[in-house]
Amino acid sequence: MSGVGQQQSWIAPARLGDAEITAAVADPIQKRGPGKAWFVALLCVLPFVLLTLVAIGAVLTVGIGLSGVNTTVVWGVSIANYVWWIGIGNAGTLISSMLLLTRQHWRASINRFAEAMTLLAAAIAGLFPIIHLGRPLYAYWLAPYPNTMDLWPQWRSALVWDFWAILSYLLFSLIFWFTGLLPDLATLRDRATTRPGQMIYGALALGWRGSARHWQVYETFHMTMAALAIPLVCSVHSIVGLDFAASLMPGWQESLFPPYFVVGAMYSGFAMVVVLAIAIRWGLNLQAMITRTHFDAMAKVMLFASIVMTFSYATEWFMAWYGGEHADRTVVGYFFTGDYRWLYAALLFCNCLAPQALWFPAVRVDLRALAALAILINVGMWLERILIVWNTLARGYAVSLWRTYQISLYDLAILFGPLGLFVLGFLVLARLLPLVSMHEVRQLSHRAGAA
Repeated sequence: MSGVGQQQSWIAPARLGDAEITAAVADPIQKRGPGKAWFVALLCVLPFVLLTLVAIGAVLTVGIGLSGVNTTVVWGVSIANYVWWIGIGNAGTLISSMLLLTRQHWRASINRFAEAMTLLAAAIAGLFPIIHLGRPLYAYWLAPYPNTMDLWPQWRSALVWDFWAILSYLLFSLIFWFTGLLPDLATLRDRATTRPGQMIYGALALGWRGSARHWQVYETFHMTMAALAIPLVCSVHSIVGLDFAASLMPGWQESLFPPYFVVGAMYSGFAMVVVLAIAIRWGLNLQAMITRTHFDAMAKVMLFASIVMTFSYATEWFMAWYGGEHADRTVVGYFFTGDYRWLYAALLFCNCLAPQALWFPAVRVDLRALAALAILINVGMWLERILIVWNTLARGYAVSLWRTYQISLYDLAILFGPLGLFVLGFLVLARLLPLVSMHEVRQLSHRAGAA
């Protein structure tokens, strides 16, 4: 549905004026104060933010022993959270870049908050490897800084891979997101009625005048960045997959893991974009720009990713059987019969069975059903990440070391607390910057009018 003659469905009504689009996005920032719903949401997330700060303070003062890790399951909730958050973070820029390169014009309504999701999620993800360190105060040792002790990072360590993957991806995503904001920042500058607003938005707009030269450079740069983003995103989450696959543990030493992790990132990321799109559409009254047709398109992507994930699980089971390695077969058998079998059953339901409802068009445009499915998918993807850790480490090669993970209150704090940080970030952005790209929606409306 990306052809010019079919674009009316991306805008409702089919032809919105430029002034209407600008007012719908910019007025909540510049003319209308935060509504009651905004303050209620803020009050709801503040306890979660406080919980995160307390949990981080506890691990800095007491140590990693607060979590349920033991001498066998040396990775726990922190690492699973890291993989889950970096997957969500990877998806935002991947979604925006892929849709831009394939000229899917419906991205105009979702790309801005998808890219913002990347920044917030990647920043949160970067906290977890540091939290998991035995001595988090020395996390700066991961950087190759000049020092008198000649102490350099151990480049064979997965921690070092993660450090550079997160840092490079975060910087790239920040540039990509900020570049896309320039025309809208200039719009906010021109609409600002106060001197501080004019100065702040004017400085951020970097002198944007909307000239033909500016647009030419902008579009060339933006397309080039999008082309660079896709291999970068694939490499970042492949590195996360290699954290596991580069080991010798049964169930981890698989060439399937890098592409499997990339698809999983897109899967959980699209599910999170659906949840955000529903919330932003309702909270900012953007029903005319984020239509049910957008949700139909995103639901189809989630359905495709669900099929790929189901095939990946089946491949994992088949290769364990076909390879004939006793330890690999033991781990797969433990999936279905071990201590975490009910969690594994929930994983398969959330990631494989429930999304099959998206075959039906009525479900793909029912926002309540979509929200429920998107939340289920993200729960299932978190279960997948935690069970990758728990199942393999709990059933390694040495039978004498078999033991289970006992989740602690601290683990629950660092699981649920960062969700508040994530929502808080979006609440702040909603008050300061446009969450929908005004200039791209205006272009889409013009195309629809010319069709």
